[in-house]
Amino acid sequence: MAELALTVKDLEKTYASQAGRPGTHALHSVSLEIPKGDFFALLGPNGAGKTTLIGIVTGLVTKTGGKAWVHGIDLDESPEKARTHIGVVPQNLNFDYFGKVIDIVVTQGGYYGIPRSIAIPRAEKILKDLGLYEKRNDQARTLSGGMQRRLMIARALIHEPQFLILDEPTAGVDVELRRSMWEYLTELTKRGVTVLLTTHYLEEAERLARHVAIINKGEIIVNGTLEEVLAQHDPAAPAGAGGYRGGKLEEVFIKLTQEK
Repeated sequence: MAELALTVKDLEKTYASQAGRPGTHALHSVSLEIPKGDFFALLGPNGAGKTTLIGIVTGLVTKTGGKAWVHGIDLDESPEKARTHIGVVPQNLNFDYFGKVIDIVVTQGGYYGIPRSIAIPRAEKILKDLGLYEKRNDQARTLSGGMQRRLMIARALIHEPQFLILDEPTAGVDVELRRSMWEYLTELTKRGVTVLLTTHYLEEAERLARHVAIINKGEIIVNGTLEEVLAQHDPAAPAGAGGYRGGKLEEVFIKLTQEK
């Protein structure tokens, strides 16, 4: 049995009622396993429960029920220890726009107890890998949108997490920058880092992911390898190189989420 980066079992989340409106049952007995070193795509329409699930794993949302483990560490018993394994790239930019690029990355390392003598050369290497080294002394506000997204990835990697969560990381990023980002992230998985991706660009998920889960209205409605998902719902479609079928995942996604 493969070692697992993330295990969630019967996860539940109900948000409390507000202003006379009934509470929202955001997750319904969600169970999921992500192998170590995997490139895993979690897909779903807006409001499906993706962000809630990520929020529970990263400690930003309190679950109502169920269990979750990161690298075998129980999030209830040792939440801080579990989260040292996690790097998070949220959907919204949330760094100091007036801070220098390298300072933003190095400061993040300080939150994990990494001394500057280690954080600075580590940050420089990550920035080189992501094509941001020449901008290291620039204020973050001067970067293009794509570069700001890459800065978010650099910041998430400074403590060398083994489980990287990316929530819509290429929203608004041009095609060329998106391609270079994915090449870098794919290389990370080859080094053993697990990547969990949420994206509305389904062609990206189809090209990159080994495993795919689709969540809709708080329930996992399909989960398996990319090949299994495509074959199960479109058995007549021949697979191309690397399993890519030219938009078939999008067809499956639309079909399943509209049926539900």
